[in-house]
Amino acid sequence: MPWIVPVFAAVVLGLNAGSVHANDPAAASILRANHAELLGELTSNQFGKPLAMRSKESSEGVAGDIYAVMDHPFATTAAALSRPGNWCEILILHINTKYCRPAAGGSILNVSVGKKTEQALDQAYAVAFSYRVAAQSETYLQVRLEAEKGPMGTRDYRIAFEAIPMDDGRTFIHLAYAYGVGAMGQLAMQAYLGTAGSDKVGFTIAPATRGRSPQHIGGMRGVVERNTMRYYLAVESFLGAMATPPQAQLEKRLQDWFAGTERYARQLHEMERGEYLAMKRREHQRQQQAAPGMAALR
Repeated sequence: MPWIVPVFAAVVLGLNAGSVHANDPAAASILRANHAELLGELTSNQFGKPLAMRSKESSEGVAGDIYAVMDHPFATTAAALSRPGNWCEILILHINTKYCRPAAGGSILNVSVGKKTEQALDQAYAVAFSYRVAAQSETYLQVRLEAEKGPMGTRDYRIAFEAIPMDDGRTFIHLAYAYGVGAMGQLAMQAYLGTAGSDKVGFTIAPATRGRSPQHIGGMRGVVERNTMRYYLAVESFLGAMATPPQAQLEKRLQDWFAGTERYARQLHEMERGEYLAMKRREHQRQQQAAPGMAALR
């Protein structure tokens, strides 16, 4: 089933899939080094914006990384993305996220994921993510979400977002996403890739081989690349709407996220604009209704 994978997942930071370090100076230095190494790719790429993508598949799971320059000051970015409720506003933009509410003082995000169409919450899969700001200073931010279990035999769901200020007033960010797949998850994914997902591709272009021209990758790496991009676009849309009057922010986020996915329609198109907007307006309204034991945090 295709909806078992879009949840945020196990994190792989660094160009060589290194581990996450919460020590501010060291982690900020690593991210600055990543920016220097990627400078050429950030300047000229297939995305039409300063963005670089990496993905990896192993026997234990898949991971995706996006590095990008965002046209927002670091202070604004860090203040917004260090609030748990704002992450729910980000997560709900994804077509498979049905619900998200902070609980336990903001240390837990209760998320429901499901199909690409409207769905009752009792038919979706509930995932509880631990949430924490692992590091925050005037020059570095790191946020982590983690969940041990996901739907259909998937596990070790985590996300890491880190950011540093740039000299020109913009922000360099790294969004890392991955998850582990057990035996049940592998069977479900194989079934999806052999049916509904058989013609879907990612963003990385595999080099030409004998008798075959360069092609976009598919399979599990294609899946993780598509969802890494969807969540990056959600962060971008959330930040881009912050200057809009509060009553108009949701609509701008929804419109911008859909427009962002349509720029990469080969990979990301799933439904028409009107269908997406109607579904998400209703899901967002449902998200605002506090469930028992959930605090309405922002």
